[in-house]
Amino acid sequence: MVSKTAIGLLIGLLGSLFLATQLAPPHGTALPDDPPVTSPRIRLSDGRYLAYKEKGVPKNRSNYRIIIIHGFGSSKEMNFLAPQELTDELGIYYLLYDRAGYGESDPNPNRSVKSEALDIQELADQLQIGSKFYVIGVSMGLSGVSLVVPVVNYRWPSLPYELISEDYRRKAVQCALWIANYAPRLLYWWVTQKWLPATSSVMERKPVLFNSRDVDALKTTKGFPMLTPDRLREKGVFDTLRDDFVVGFGNWEFDPMDLSNPFPQNQSSVHIWQGYEDKVVPFELQRYVSSKLPWIRYHEVPDGGHLIMHYNGLWETILRALLLGEEPLQYRPNLRKIVV
Repeated sequence: MVSKTAIGLLIGLLGSLFLATQLAPPHGTALPDDPPVTSPRIRLSDGRYLAYKEKGVPKNRSNYRIIIIHGFGSSKEMNFLAPQELTDELGIYYLLYDRAGYGESDPNPNRSVKSEALDIQELADQLQIGSKFYVIGVSMGLSGVSLVVPVVNYRWPSLPYELISEDYRRKAVQCALWIANYAPRLLYWWVTQKWLPATSSVMERKPVLFNSRDVDALKTTKGFPMLTPDRLREKGVFDTLRDDFVVGFGNWEFDPMDLSNPFPQNQSSVHIWQGYEDKVVPFELQRYVSSKLPWIRYHEVPDGGHLIMHYNGLWETILRALLLGEEPLQYRPNLRKIVV
């Protein structure tokens, strides 16, 4: 016997789904009232524009050149706590840019994992960064790479099923990916409802995603400005975030665990930095990936969450490990203990 309340809820849900299917597809052109572009930009080979920002010492006087790639919901305006004294002492030039569709960069209708890397390559070539430079964020053939809490895709073929089968994040990602791919109208309708609060980032209002140190870090950083309900109601913002999520967790053209050491002569190194208390990216998966790729130098912050890049002092540790080869032993767990 089905109650009248249950029937009413079902009818309401079906009505909402019907209304959602009548909306225009979420993908579209930029709004005509977009603010004017104020940042310098380069024009890519496919005609898109990529906005960038330079910090640190002047490029022509630098000893180290680092391209920093921002994460989901952020931009080239992201905060990073690089000490000015260390920047001047080592002569570090930083180049930040808005990834496709973010900030003042044009969206890429053919976005993929490969296109992200090609954008970095074109940016480096056009700005004459040189034949060797460092990247903090994503990996490609460079002088050195640091990946800070990088995404782990549950679709990678080499991840053992017994390691991911009971991970609640995997099931949530699968559900969200299905909706993003096959019901974008419904997703857009949901995030644009008037009853959603218009301020405060969705992620910032969900402490379940962060540990205590993350919460403290959010008090002094810009957090995730694109993830506020107000910004999510902007069609272009929604499109960018949806595309970013689909590319990150969709089908990749390669399995990262098939990669070979890009620095076989130890001329530089690849690092992964992970928080043990990260509730967004599981440390267990990062440990497994690093154990299968022994040329990666894996660092784990015992009391770190997902926002370790914003912790006081850690950015300096990351720079010293990447640029100077210093070994922060307190962040080196024993990966030999991993049994899968």
